Amino acid sequence: MDDLAQALNLGPRTAARLREVGIETFDQLAEVGAIDAWHRLRFRFGPAVTRTALYALAGALGGYPWQHLPDALKADLDAVARKGRDAS
Repeated sequence: MDDLAQALNLGPRTAARLREVGIETFDQLAEVGAIDAWHRLRFRFGPAVTRTALYALAGALGGYPWQHLPDALKADLDAVARKGRDAS
């Protein structure tokens, strides 16, 4: 899929932001992974990129709505988000 904005959980704003940090396609997002993509977005856009954005990226890659992340994955992402917040 070339159009990031068409991916589950991702809209035009997130797609534009991903492109600004060098992630142009869904395949590139899959290569980078949700966590690295989120870190890139946080570095570029700061706290405007929330934990929910991390959930959305992971859900897009996993093929499910961000609200339905598996509990174990959500716990791992929460730990990443806490570290990211503390580093800001």
